[in-house]
Amino acid sequence: MSLTKIVSGGQTGADRAALDWAIARGLDHGGWCPKGRKAEDGTIDPRYRLTETPSDVYVQRTEWNVRDSDGTVILSLGDTLTGGSRRTAELAELLGKPCLHLSRSANAEDAGARLRRFVQEHSVRVLNVAGPRASTEPAIALFVTRTLSQAFA
Repeated sequence: MSLTKIVSGGQTGADRAALDWAIARGLDHGGWCPKGRKAEDGTIDPRYRLTETPSDVYVQRTEWNVRDSDGTVILSLGDTLTGGSRRTAELAELLGKPCLHLSRSANAEDAGARLRRFVQEHSVRVLNVAGPRASTEPAIALFVTRTLSQAFA
């Protein structure tokens, strides 16, 4: 496996599921989070090795995680990207970084295989994992965990 590190912004939902997956497997993890370690459920736990951005605005950490990774995967339950997930895709395009959107509704059966191919084709060593927060899509953590496990088992 060429993957050496998972990064995310530490928000509830997709971000934290990816960090927890990496920690459970002893894979390096990190990324940028907003100043004050801000998340929808309060302060991000210090066990996540995240670095605070100068701003408490979410978009700065989103941009820096896209910028500092080799590629981004955005996972969602539905086919349409909204909010921060949509902005992540826009930033990846703007920065010329590879980006893959996997939705449970369209890609549940082959999400892991598609992610593995994406990582191989783009020589991704540092993968930025993004997606909705838990309050928006409560079941996203399970989809993220299953997809990462299928891709990198």
